[in-house]
Amino acid sequence: MAEATTTEGQPALRRVMGPKLLLLFIIGDILGTGIYALVGQVAEEVGGAAWLPFLVAFAVAMVTAFSYLELVTKYPAAAGAALYTHKAFGIHFLTFMVTFVVMCSGITSASTASRAFAANLDAGFGLELGNGGILLIALGFMALVAAVNFRGVGESVKVNVVLTLVELSGLLLVILVGVFAIAGGGADWARVVAFDTPEDKGVFLAVTSATSLAFFAMVGFEDSVNMAEECHEPRRIFPKIMLTGLSITGVIYVLVAICSVALVPVGPLAASETPLVEVVRAGAPGIPADAVLPFISMFAVANSALINMLMASRLLYGMANQAVLPRPLARVHPFRRTPWVSIVFTTLISFGLIGYVSLGDDSDVVSALGGTTSLLLLAVFTIVNIAVLVLRRDRVDADHFRAPRGLPVVGALASFYLVLPFSGRDSIQYELAGLLLVLGLVLYGVTVLLNRRLGVKQTTLDPAKLDG
Repeated sequence: MAEATTTEGQPALRRVMGPKLLLLFIIGDILGTGIYALVGQVAEEVGGAAWLPFLVAFAVAMVTAFSYLELVTKYPAAAGAALYTHKAFGIHFLTFMVTFVVMCSGITSASTASRAFAANLDAGFGLELGNGGILLIALGFMALVAAVNFRGVGESVKVNVVLTLVELSGLLLVILVGVFAIAGGGADWARVVAFDTPEDKGVFLAVTSATSLAFFAMVGFEDSVNMAEECHEPRRIFPKIMLTGLSITGVIYVLVAICSVALVPVGPLAASETPLVEVVRAGAPGIPADAVLPFISMFAVANSALINMLMASRLLYGMANQAVLPRPLARVHPFRRTPWVSIVFTTLISFGLIGYVSLGDDSDVVSALGGTTSLLLLAVFTIVNIAVLVLRRDRVDADHFRAPRGLPVVGALASFYLVLPFSGRDSIQYELAGLLLVLGLVLYGVTVLLNRRLGVKQTTLDPAKLDG
């Protein structure tokens, strides 16, 4: 049988994910770097009540998930936020920027994971390499992720299933250690309800600042809408699976946060790049679990990096395939049938982000990259929640999920507030987001010039084809 090709003669990307893997995909994409690496930074903002920002982030994510469910069951096609933006507003440039921002959020998320991976490897082997050594490991790890991505989607999905089970076991280990320690009287419950905010922030600002960071732990569910065309009966499947996946991860996060602050004082927890290792060490000092968790954490963050770089390279390929970005970015390897140029390009961007933040003097690398990811996605979520309201005047023949009245408004307002500087975000996050947006504008401008020179007509962006 002849291989499928695109209209440009390129071999089509191989599709292998079906609905049976959707729940694991959602859980695997949400779990990982955020809770493994950022629980200490969240606690630093609010003290022992670190569970509260995770709970608020879960609530914001759940509200936005209802909007995504209405749209994905109404328009069961790939491309997610780009498709909804295009249908709601019909502005080519806005659709492009939303798509590019989603792609960049995948890169910043993967970059966060790479730094967390390197820190856990350093802790697991007791290397004590320092910032320079951890930076080199992080860059090497991203190169390895690129190699797996180049190998193919099928291999990536299989690796995702294994890593999801491993990262879930790590968080369950933390919870079990916490339960046994608490039952044995080794916990300080007073810390769990104690607010200890920075001197320059009140309780509300501290909570919103921590929520802006904790929201990074909840992202991932939005990637699943890009798999709509790979699922049987998406109108029936998506609501149940997405809400189940979000609920499972939300409960796990709150339990992990409670166990963490109950067993480890906020200071040591915030100072560690591997906070959950400190939790296991404190809760179970007589067993070698603390020697195992860094390696479990490595698998967990590797999963986040793999899924996000897979998504980012596919979106870049899709935009280039429609002449919205330079055509060379759409090149597909003739044997592996993967978008190798897009994979290389997104990997180079991640190298730049990791190096830029790691070589700075004033910012925590993981919180800076993770906060930038949540900043970018919260901006997209604001638009998606508005798009739901705009598209309610668009009637479709098929039955579809409908978000409860008022929830999209709440989601839009909450997401927009968490984007603003008033929410207490670190300025480095706006700096990184600004650099990525400038890159997007440059690429867009270069593409327009090249298309004019080559006589390529690019009149509209078809979001439904962005995943190739």
